[in-house]
Amino acid sequence: MAADTIFRIYSMTKPITSVALMSLYEQGHFQLNDAITRYIPEWRDQRVWVSGEGDTMETAALAQPVTFRHVLSHSAGLTYGATDHPVDKVYRELGVRRGESLKEFIGKLAHVPLRYQPGERWMYSFATDVCGYLVEAISGKPLDRFLEETILEPLGMNDTRFSVAPDKLGRFAANYRREPDKSLALIDDPQTSVFARPPVFLSGGGGLTGTTADYVRFCEMLRRGGELDGVRILGPRTVDLMQRNHLPGNKDLTKLGIGGFSETANEGIGFGLGFAMTVDADKTGSISHSDYYWGGAASTIFWIDPAEELSVVFMTQLMPSGTFNFRGQLKSIIYSSMID
Repeated sequence: MAADTIFRIYSMTKPITSVALMSLYEQGHFQLNDAITRYIPEWRDQRVWVSGEGDTMETAALAQPVTFRHVLSHSAGLTYGATDHPVDKVYRELGVRRGESLKEFIGKLAHVPLRYQPGERWMYSFATDVCGYLVEAISGKPLDRFLEETILEPLGMNDTRFSVAPDKLGRFAANYRREPDKSLALIDDPQTSVFARPPVFLSGGGGLTGTTADYVRFCEMLRRGGELDGVRILGPRTVDLMQRNHLPGNKDLTKLGIGGFSETANEGIGFGLGFAMTVDADKTGSISHSDYYWGGAASTIFWIDPAEELSVVFMTQLMPSGTFNFRGQLKSIIYSSMID
């Protein structure tokens, strides 16, 4: 491991994509409560699952359209297609996966019922990949190019990309899985990794690789209200809007969250526009009370605490991400060491 090691950041891509979409919000291209069908007309006939499966599945019309707020906050009714629920089975039957173009992906999702009425629940999902497509549809640029021009290059995040260049593969970390006997199994060799070549599917939900130093710069930009080293990515009021809890009634994920997997616990946690945040420190059992954060499938994590003027980025390459509670352990160590 070295200071310039490149990591698979997986779902820590989501905040970067969310910032990209919100930069277009600042340009007046949409409002949070606008229907995304303005840019995804294929979704105008979207339905919601009610009961049954297969040929006996019953669906209903949407009570309200899917909005930008919904996809930014994982409350759109989408899933990751990974459970035995009838909706998830449709994902698999249609081959909704990350081996196609963003436009093909969006087209397939048009034929999958939503798991729940938009805005009624929270479920970790492909929603941020939809955000990535919206960036393309609004800007007219491929997602990778838009991210480079709008966020990565201006912030000097020169090692953060959707693939690792051949001359950088020597810095690309191996990825491991923890086996039941507590041994480590190599699951992605840097030299043969899918990240060693440009992807067809530009996953705004989990496709980026990058260094610790790069992600620190992204976090510091947010902590400082959208600006770093004279480069402004977002306005401070937009950053404040993103880190507020956008779940209905300011509820936490224990009240609205469904599904068995995400990169957070549920107790005392809300969700904004691209991040989770602490809304009740007593329920979380954590020392921190003003942080917002997310993590990645290979156990990478970050959090930002504006009140403490703190940004934390932790990188490793160990799957699954729930193997150890690195965030909880680090918070205990870091916050307890602060004395002023």
